[in-house]
Amino acid sequence: MDEGLKAIGDKALAKLPGAVLAVHDDYGELTLEVETARVVEALTFLRDDPDCQFICFTDLSGVDYPQREKRFDVVYLLLSPKLNRRIRVKIATDEATPAPSIVSVFPAADWYEREAYDLFGILFDGHPDLRRILTDYGFDGHPLRKDFPMTGFVEVRYDDEEKRVRYEPVKLTQEFRRFDFLSPWEGAPLPGDEKAK
Repeated sequence: MDEGLKAIGDKALAKLPGAVLAVHDDYGELTLEVETARVVEALTFLRDDPDCQFICFTDLSGVDYPQREKRFDVVYLLLSPKLNRRIRVKIATDEATPAPSIVSVFPAADWYEREAYDLFGILFDGHPDLRRILTDYGFDGHPLRKDFPMTGFVEVRYDDEEKRVRYEPVKLTQEFRRFDFLSPWEGAPLPGDEKAK
């Protein structure tokens, strides 16, 4: 990590005691771990401080760690065009505790928070319109959670006789296939197959 990012991390630790829990270098980039309840304060500081100027919100994503008590990380990526630097801010939350919405700080976070809610079930307190954005309104569950079944719960198909879309429980018409790559019935050998032996 370069000295400019290290100085920004040290300043954030000094100016936001209790809000910034840890500062570390991940793959040459600065990562701030922030207290969930104070994420709006931390992001406002990073946006408005003249030594930081992280005015460009580039991404928000969720990460699921089902074995942890606070199973979700919410990761914010910011860019400072003036300083040509990037920063990562992380908070931790669980299924029942909403994270504060950052739409008041970065209005572009609106749809990102809706996506994290839809796909992970992460709640955002103070969001102006927290509803599903990618899945159907009747969709059961959150498909990017690690405990969500690979086949899903329901399948959607169009019934030509009824002239409508039908939602039905998933039925697997055949068992999962086990591939035997040594069988001649799996296809002709491809260049490079000899390296697998």
